Amino acid sequence: MDFRVEHTWDGFPVKHEPVLVRLNPGDGGVMMEVRAPFFNDPPAPLGEPGRPFDELWDYEVVETFFLNDVTEQYLEVELCPHGQHLVLLLCGRRNVWKQELDLSFKASKDDTKWEGKAYLPWNYFPPNVTKFNSYAIHGSKGKRSYEALYPVPQHELQQGQKPDFHRLEYFKPFSFNTLLGEEWKQPESDLWQIEKSDL
Repeated sequence: MDFRVEHTWDGFPVKHEPVLVRLNPGDGGVMMEVRAPFFNDPPAPLGEPGRPFDELWDYEVVETFFLNDVTEQYLEVELCPHGQHLVLLLCGRRNVWKQELDLSFKASKDDTKWEGKAYLPWNYFPPNVTKFNSYAIHGSKGKRSYEALYPVPQHELQQGQKPDFHRLEYFKPFSFNTLLGEEWKQPESDLWQIEKSDL
C-alpha cells in the first residue's frame, strides 16, 4: 500500500517530490518504508541513530498514525532521516500513555533524498485499526513546513488556525485487510491492556 503526502496540512499542493509512505506485510507485523526529499533543516537531533528521541517532531520527520476511532486509541510512529525515531501509544487525543518504545529502524540519505525502513510489530497497534493519516515536517523556525496525507479541508479552516496532527476527525478509513486479505484478523496486543491507573 502506497501513500503520497502531496499537500500541506491546510490543503495546498507541496512544491517538491511528495513523501512516499509504503506499508508491506512483515513477519509478525508491518514493514513501513519512507522515501522523502532530504532538506537537512533543521540539523540532526543530538540523539543516537537507531534509538528513540523525545520531541522528535521538532526536527525533520515523517509521522504516521494508526487509529481506532471507537475508543480513540492510536499509534504514532515518527521517523527521522538521521536515524532517530519515536513511537507513542495514545489513548484519547494527545493523551500519551506509553512512549519511546524500541523500533527496528534504519535510514539512509544523500544530499537530496532519504529512505527509511521500520518494522512495526502487531502489538504496537491498537485493537481494530480503522483510520490512518501520515504527515511530514521540515524547516526551521518561521520556515517550518507541515504536510499531510489527509489535510484539513480548506473550507473548514478557521482564521489563525495552526497545524495540528491530532485532528483525528480528518483521518481517513483504513483497513489492514486491503494489505493482508479479507480473512486476516488483527492479533490482540498485550501492550493495549489499559488500566485506569495508566491514564
